[in-house]
Amino acid sequence: MATYAIGDLQGCFAPLERLLEAIAFDRARDRLWFVGDLVNRGPDSARCLRFVKDLGESALTVLGNHDLHLLCVAEGIHGMGKRDTFRDVLDDPRRDELLAWLRQRPLMHVERGFVLVHAGVLPAWSVRQARGLAAELESSLHGSGYRELLANLWGDEPREWRDDLTGWDRLRVVVNAMTRMRMCDATGAMALGYKGEPGEEAPAGLTPWFDVPGRRNRDATILFGHWSALGLDVREDVVGLDSGCIWGRSLSAIRLEDRAVFEVPCEGVRGG
Repeated sequence: MATYAIGDLQGCFAPLERLLEAIAFDRARDRLWFVGDLVNRGPDSARCLRFVKDLGESALTVLGNHDLHLLCVAEGIHGMGKRDTFRDVLDDPRRDELLAWLRQRPLMHVERGFVLVHAGVLPAWSVRQARGLAAELESSLHGSGYRELLANLWGDEPREWRDDLTGWDRLRVVVNAMTRMRMCDATGAMALGYKGEPGEEAPAGLTPWFDVPGRRNRDATILFGHWSALGLDVREDVVGLDSGCIWGRSLSAIRLEDRAVFEVPCEGVRGG
């Protein structure tokens, strides 16, 4: 039995098929962990959703920003953007079933010393605190008032955590950290507008969230995606798995038991 964490699919089903062949995936024995963003920008969002859902107990996924955007579009909260490619989900005969299943997915999963999350965990949060905050948002998203939650989640403020935050501000920080964050400034506040590479090209004063000094969640290995410009980045306490499949680069997986890495090319895939 093996568990494989897999990077952002974003509607790219053919590379997923090649990756599962490369790892000799056996649904009766193995498990797949997806870092979120199953949908959008690629050609087969509905097929990706159906496949992961139909794997049942053999797969789990956390929610990404594109997954949440799909839910907002389905509820009429957002309009379809020019670059959105999940019309196939909205037109699918199983639409209601797929969207209901997607809405019930967690924001964060913790197991065996690993944390699975789409974008990251704020440096100020311990793993235990982050799991509790994720549960607050999940409770609202899974309940009957989820439409009001979705209508109030979008926005960049507040950019930093305070223990006294309440209401939509509190939940917005949680969802932005776990589904949109890449860089933080010197105070630990999220710099949500930057999508490029870390290092010399990044604006002065910004640091990848996982390199912020004093980060309180270094006691677990955090598996995340969302940052295609970062690419595959395997470290002891963080593993970045978005290797840019949607940009025609590769789709990546890591086997948690021995940290073996697997990649398949995504030639011919062009999203954006």
